[in-house]
Amino acid sequence: MPNRFALALLLIPAFAFAEPPVGTPRPTKAADATTQAAPASQPTKPAAQPIAEKLSITDHELKLAGGEILKYKATAGTLPLKDDAGKLRANFFFTAYEKHLDAGASVDQRPIMFVFNGGPGAASIWLHIGTAGPQRIELNGEGYPAAPPYKLVDNTSTWLISADLVFIDPVGTGFSRPAEGVKGEEFFGVQQDIDSVGEFIRNYLTRSNRWGSPKYIAGESYGTTRCAMLAEHLHDRYGMALNGVILISTVLNFQTLSANAGNDLPYPLFFPTYTAAAHYHKMLTPDLQADFDKTRKEVEGWATNTYTPALLRGSSLPADERQAIVKAIARYTSLSESFIEKNNLRIDPSEFEKELLSAKRQVIGRFDGRITGDAIEPGAPSAEYDPSLSLYVGVYNSNFNRYVRQELKFESDLTYEFLSPRVHPWNWGGRGGNSGWLYVADNLKRAMTKNPHLRLLVASGYYDLATPYFATNYTLNHMALPEKIQKNVTQTFYSGGHMMYHHKESMEKLNGDVRAFIK
Repeated sequence: MPNRFALALLLIPAFAFAEPPVGTPRPTKAADATTQAAPASQPTKPAAQPIAEKLSITDHELKLAGGEILKYKATAGTLPLKDDAGKLRANFFFTAYEKHLDAGASVDQRPIMFVFNGGPGAASIWLHIGTAGPQRIELNGEGYPAAPPYKLVDNTSTWLISADLVFIDPVGTGFSRPAEGVKGEEFFGVQQDIDSVGEFIRNYLTRSNRWGSPKYIAGESYGTTRCAMLAEHLHDRYGMALNGVILISTVLNFQTLSANAGNDLPYPLFFPTYTAAAHYHKMLTPDLQADFDKTRKEVEGWATNTYTPALLRGSSLPADERQAIVKAIARYTSLSESFIEKNNLRIDPSEFEKELLSAKRQVIGRFDGRITGDAIEPGAPSAEYDPSLSLYVGVYNSNFNRYVRQELKFESDLTYEFLSPRVHPWNWGGRGGNSGWLYVADNLKRAMTKNPHLRLLVASGYYDLATPYFATNYTLNHMALPEKIQKNVTQTFYSGGHMMYHHKESMEKLNGDVRAFIK
């Protein structure tokens, strides 16, 4: 699998097994609630090793936008994954949030959602402190961070308003690690990942007595790939019927992203995002700049009805028609006709990211085409880095390392792997990389057909050059869902990128859409 897609990048009740001994006061936010489930006679493990069932439970409250106080419990810790013989295979790190219920209320009426990011190799902090959790990173309205040191702010539109949340770090990410003597290859692959994350969810529901709750899963980027397979796996393996699946910045068909000489499909699917980025940076002619939605719809129609058939004709395309395509691409992107000719009408995303603002010696972001950075090598043919990623890694990782220790009271000397190299090479199981394209839309279709009550929310950002929204539209349009199930699908769009929640208005809309979806 090309490195370009290595990061596609984009919370719960207190466990019965996490309870302090009888008579021990429940820890407050300021108290250290770390517990150790291993017998006292067991020798203490070195601090740098993952510790099974090490949990910290703290109480918190959050003032919501309307003035209501949301009181909740946070659990940060590791849950052991064992084989049938009871042998430890791995420790899963998670952060869970559970709303304190009113007297007499039942957890069976309270939804629970399992949330993760993608990569492969991304920890869950992006959705966790980017948009969904009770604390989020501080950004300005357009999504830019201030200078370090960074800080978190109250998230008054947190998903916790509507569902208890469990943020999962798959093995090899975050603080999650294989057990001593267990090879990482047992977890670092498409099917291996589904098996282990599915087992975590089953184990968590069992230990926390939440089998009776409405159940949701939410993923970003490769996390949407995981969601599609998990929805079917949980149903078939554990008899677990989900109420909803939330896909953010979706990739279910990797052919739609892998532009190369043998695959023309991605070029028209990326094209409307090229126009969106050019529009944002005011690179288009006045008539196209005037109305974004009108221009977007015009370009979507052109990409489908004119550009795609032209690419299908290859070298048989007549010269006059070819020249018309060149001029149209130039009009809709602001790229020069000579650049378009040089690239044989096919603009690779990394080259577009470098070329759009090349006159200013700037590159635009892959994850968010609104974000710019200075070119490191102005003469290089493609973007040397992604400013819409590099600008944020310190914001997320620094904030989470402080938050998990100071606020959630979880201690570990392990490196928190926010974008982990540990999981590579990833085992695509003959369905990815040079062996073909991973396709999981059929898994989701089967899950929705077997469980006709399963609903789907699909969220896309207009400026996402990693998993473009038009590619998501294409995939959904080709799933061929039965007509009665199509009504279970909701699509939403945002004026942001892959992490559309960096844009404040889009974050508030996304969080509102998620809450409405759960209701």
